[in-house]
Amino acid sequence: MESPAFDLAFEPAYGRAVPVAPGAERITAENPGPFTFYGTNSYIVGSSSVAVIDPGPEDEAHYLALMAALAGREVTHIFVSHTHRDHSPLSRRLQAATGAVTVGQGPHRPARPLREGEINPFSESSDLAFVPDIALGDGQTLSGDGWSLTSVATPGHTANHAAFALEGRDILFSGDHVMAWSTSIVAPPDGSMADYMASLERLIERQDRLLLPGHGGPVTAPAAFLQGLKAHRLGRERAILERIRVGDRGIAEMVKAIYRDTDPKLHGAAALSVLAHIEDLVERGEIAADGPPSLAATYRLL
Repeated sequence: MESPAFDLAFEPAYGRAVPVAPGAERITAENPGPFTFYGTNSYIVGSSSVAVIDPGPEDEAHYLALMAALAGREVTHIFVSHTHRDHSPLSRRLQAATGAVTVGQGPHRPARPLREGEINPFSESSDLAFVPDIALGDGQTLSGDGWSLTSVATPGHTANHAAFALEGRDILFSGDHVMAWSTSIVAPPDGSMADYMASLERLIERQDRLLLPGHGGPVTAPAAFLQGLKAHRLGRERAILERIRVGDRGIAEMVKAIYRDTDPKLHGAAALSVLAHIEDLVERGEIAADGPPSLAATYRLL
C-alpha cells in the first residue's frame, strides 16, 4: 500500500505560542488522542491586530494560553476550519472576551442525508451550535493588519471544511484535510470520499510551499506529500476492489484483511473509511450493493 512519508516528530509545547512562519504562531491544546495526535493546533496570524484560526476545544488551560499569547493585541477575526468539537467550541468564549467576529464556511451539516435507520457515528463530535458571523465562500478573502486570508473550500473530512490561504506567503492552514502525521478521517454521512479526493486534487494544483495543519507539525514539502496522500487513497480503493474480487462481501471482512496491522481499537474508524470509499465506488458504477451502501450491506463487482 502506497503511503506518504508521515512525520510523527512534533513538540506540542503546551501553553506556549511557537512561531511557525513570519507573522504566524501556533498554540497546541492539550487534548491528545487517536484522532487528535498531540492536540489541536490554534494559530495566531498578524502582529498588533490579529486573527485566530481554529480556537480549539472548550478547555480552560488552552483558553488561558491563548489569552496570554494575545495580551496587548486586538483580535478582529476568529476563523474556524470546520465544526468538530476539537476545533470550534472555544470560539464562543474567545469571541465574548475579544469582540472578534467568527468566520467559517457555514454551520455543521452532513455530506449527505441520513438513510433510514442510519445513525451518525460522529454526531457527538460535531459542534452544532457554531454559526459563523461571516460565512466565507470559496475564494473570498478577509484582511486585517498585515494579513489576508482566503477561504479554500475543502469538503471531505466534513462537508463544511475550509482551508485558509495566507495571501502572498504560499502558506495554507489546512485544518484536518491534510496533516503531516496521518491521513484524515473521512466518515459518512459527515464525510465524503468523492469530495475529499476532489479537494485533494485542488490542493495539488495550488502548489503551496507550506501547509500548517490542525494537528501535528507542518507539511514542508506539500507537492510530494499530497501526491503520496492521493496514491495512498487510490491504493486503498484498489485493495477494497481486490477484497471483493476474492470473495469478501461485507465491510467487516475487508477491514480485517486490509487493516490487519492496525490496532483493532481503530477498526471502527477504518470501517467508516472503507464505507466512504465504497459509497464513491457505488456512485461510479464499479461495484453494487444489496441496497443503500452501509456498514451492514453486502457488495459485489459489476
